[in-house]
Amino acid sequence: MFVSTAYAQTAAPAAGGDMVVQFLPLILIFVVFYFLLIRPQQKKMKEHKAMLSAIRRGDRVVTGGGIIGVVNKVGPDDELTVEIAENVRVRCVRSTVNLVLAKTEPASGKPGDAAAPADGAAKTDEAPGAGGFLGKLLGRK
Repeated sequence: MFVSTAYAQTAAPAAGGDMVVQFLPLILIFVVFYFLLIRPQQKKMKEHKAMLSAIRRGDRVVTGGGIIGVVNKVGPDDELTVEIAENVRVRCVRSTVNLVLAKTEPASGKPGDAAAPADGAAKTDEAPGAGGFLGKLLGRK
């Protein structure tokens, strides 16, 4: 008599919606990690790769070991020759460069006119930072 009522009161099988509710915190954590850690790191790596591919002769660079020098020669096999002191040149791999301190301006293509900007615009004697959004906001032209 009691056994039949016990079998009649068994629990119903779990619904499929419970599974989504259980995994929701895990999914939210992954989304937060993606936007706060993974995506900015990918963007930073992309910018670093672009910086490394744009290195040319005359740029001042800082290597991974903290050595500051001027690029003297860019080799075809991802190899750079960096002058770290007068008549002291070292060869290093392009990927060991951490930072480009000063970039050289590309030549304009006209002989004898290396100081002219590449886009043909005349240089003005503005103070750095006088233009742009902040300059407009402060009334500078």
